[in-house]
Amino acid sequence: MFTIGDFARYGRVSARMLRHYDAIGLLPPDRTDPATGYRFYGAAQLARLNRIIALKDLGFTLQQVRAVLDEQVGPEDLRGMLRLRRAELEEAVRAAGARLAQVEARLRSIESEGHMPMDDVVIKKVAAVRVAELAGTAPGYEPEDISPVIGPLYDRLFPLLGQAGVRPSGPGIAYYEDDPEDGTVVVHAGVTVSAPVGPLGDTGITVVELPPFEAATIVHRGSMDGVLPTSQTLARWIDANGYRSAGYAREISLECPEDRDEWVTELQEPVTPA
Repeated sequence: MFTIGDFARYGRVSARMLRHYDAIGLLPPDRTDPATGYRFYGAAQLARLNRIIALKDLGFTLQQVRAVLDEQVGPEDLRGMLRLRRAELEEAVRAAGARLAQVEARLRSIESEGHMPMDDVVIKKVAAVRVAELAGTAPGYEPEDISPVIGPLYDRLFPLLGQAGVRPSGPGIAYYEDDPEDGTVVVHAGVTVSAPVGPLGDTGITVVELPPFEAATIVHRGSMDGVLPTSQTLARWIDANGYRSAGYAREISLECPEDRDEWVTELQEPVTPA
């Protein structure tokens, strides 16, 4: 038997925490001295303590922990629960990282107001282009809405093209449209091809011909999570030079290495004279 101090030391917890677990019936001691009130624990109780701490550290409330342990969940079931919770936490970390990237991009845009050179913007005629694409729907145009949609679309697109025996003949092209019925955004993830227009077998891919248009263009370097300062520089140029926007900018992937910070993307925003 261990005193509460020794048991706390072996379990790497505080005696105060053990007293609390005793008070709520989560981990009562093996024996309590009726004369002194001292608590004594058995070595076998370390197994329950380990489960309590693991579940608590993964975000379960003590009430949830007790419910799990009272169901006498076995090691394999517990391991499965922990794996699921780990996946949830990893996704939360990923989402938090993406949110921080957006905050950083917004701060860079604020810091660059009135300072970013606009001479990198070029007006040019964009020729018609044929793309093989998959489409999805995003609830809005915010990066946190677009990224979860466009990434999986591209993940599916290239393997399906390979299965259909179609090779890309040019860069990736992403473009966007408003859905007039519900205000959502239709996301088109495409890549330049020379295949005939129409459905590409039973892959779900459609080959379309995008029409030519006049565009104000600018090159963005880095992850698209940080595109905000570049896109706002483009907006300021359009406003200052007698044009108005005629729709969402296309995103032309010029370089897409594994490191997203090394990406090079041209934004092509359709414009008309104001």
